[in-house]
Amino acid sequence: MKVEAKMLLALGTFFGIMCAVYWNWSLENAGGVMMFAGMLLCFLPGLYYYWWSRRMPTRPEDNPQATREEGAGVVGAFPGTSIWPFVLGMGAFTIVLSLVFGIWLLVPGLGLAAWAFLGGTSEGRRGGQH
Repeated sequence: MKVEAKMLLALGTFFGIMCAVYWNWSLENAGGVMMFAGMLLCFLPGLYYYWWSRRMPTRPEDNPQATREEGAGVVGAFPGTSIWPFVLGMGAFTIVLSLVFGIWLLVPGLGLAAWAFLGGTSEGRRGGQH
């Protein structure tokens, strides 16, 4: 976690410096606010990772002298293919479209999102496709 934390904190620092330079030289608010938001979006997970990395034992990825054997082991099981993330995305898309085309689209969008949550939950409990 230390590598990820250092990378995100460095990126957040870069965005912070660029935000200060851009905001002072361009005198334009929208881009400065977006860079400030980018800085916060880097600092938020970076500080969280840094906080956890100080409480966790060192991983082989964090040790520069680690060997390949130290990093070997069980990778774990990954879920199979599923249609439910696509259905959830279409539901979210329909919900956003309701802001543009009318509130009536909110009903099918929420229905698709609820269907996706129920389908993904039930698929996860029974183990998905094998």
